[in-house]
Amino acid sequence: MDSLKKILKRAEKQGVAIGHFNISDSSGLRAIFETARELNVPILIGVSEGEAKFLGVRQAVALVQSLREEFNYPIFLNADHSHSLDTVKAAVKAGYDSIIFDGSKFPFEKNIKETKAAVEYIKSKNVDILVEGEVGYIGSSSAIFDKLPEGAAVQEKDLTTPQEAVQFVRETKVDLFSPAVGNIHGMFKNAPNPRLNIARIKAIKKAVKIPLVLHGGSGIADEDFTEAIKAGINVVHINTEIRKAWREGLEVRLSEMPDEVAPYKLLDASVDKIRKVVYNRLTLFSKSSQ
Repeated sequence: MDSLKKILKRAEKQGVAIGHFNISDSSGLRAIFETARELNVPILIGVSEGEAKFLGVRQAVALVQSLREEFNYPIFLNADHSHSLDTVKAAVKAGYDSIIFDGSKFPFEKNIKETKAAVEYIKSKNVDILVEGEVGYIGSSSAIFDKLPEGAAVQEKDLTTPQEAVQFVRETKVDLFSPAVGNIHGMFKNAPNPRLNIARIKAIKKAVKIPLVLHGGSGIADEDFTEAIKAGINVVHINTEIRKAWREGLEVRLSEMPDEVAPYKLLDASVDKIRKVVYNRLTLFSKSSQ
C-alpha cells in the first residue's frame, strides 16, 4: 500500500483532492470508510484536540489502523489543529500519520517559530509523519452560525499572500500548507459560505510547490471546489457537514422511535446521512482536473 506522501504526490499529478473528514465516534468512521471503499479512493480521517479528547488519542489510532490492516486500504489519521507542542507530542507517540500545527492566530513571525519547533520535533521522532502549517485565521469553530466569525480572513487584503506562503514554507519546512483564501470554519444557517479566491490559490501553489490544504470546506459551492482543486488544492477538510448530518439522522430516528435506548438502532440513520455527504464530496473531489 502506498504511503500518504506518495498518494498526495499522485493527487497533485492527477489534479484531484483527498477528502479529509473528522470523526468523534465510530459511527462517523464507519460511514466515511465504507463510502471511501465504495468509491475506491484514499481517505483522511481527522480528529481535533476536542474530538481526540472525547474519542481517545490512542483509541483513534487503533480504530483507523485496524481498518487499514484488515482491509489493506489507504485510510490515514490526521491530528487536526494541534495548538501546542504537548498535543503534537501525544500524536507522535500515538502513531498518527500526519499532524497539523495550527499557529494561525499567532503573529506571522511567532507562527513560523512555533511551527518550525513542531516540525523539528516531529521529524526527529518519525520522518514519515507529514506536517502541515497554516497562515491566515479562518475561525476556529465547526458550527452553524448567523454571521462571520470575528477576525476571519475573507477580504482580499486579509488573505494569505504568496510571499508569506513562500517564507513560511521555507523557514518551517512543512510538508503541506494551508492558506486563508476565503474559506472559513463552519457554515452559515441560511446562506452559502463566502466564495474562494481561486487566483490566490493558484498563485500560492505556484510559489510554494507543495500540497495545499483547504480547511473549512463545509458549505462551499461545488464549482468553487472544482476550481480550487484545479488551481492546486490537494486535500479538502469537511467537518461541519458531517456533524450536521449526524445530528439530523439522530433526530429523525428519535422522532420515529422515542422509546428506543439501543444506540446502534438510533445511530444507523446518522450513518446513512453521513454516507450521503461523504459520497457527494468524494465524488466531486476525485474528478480529475487534468
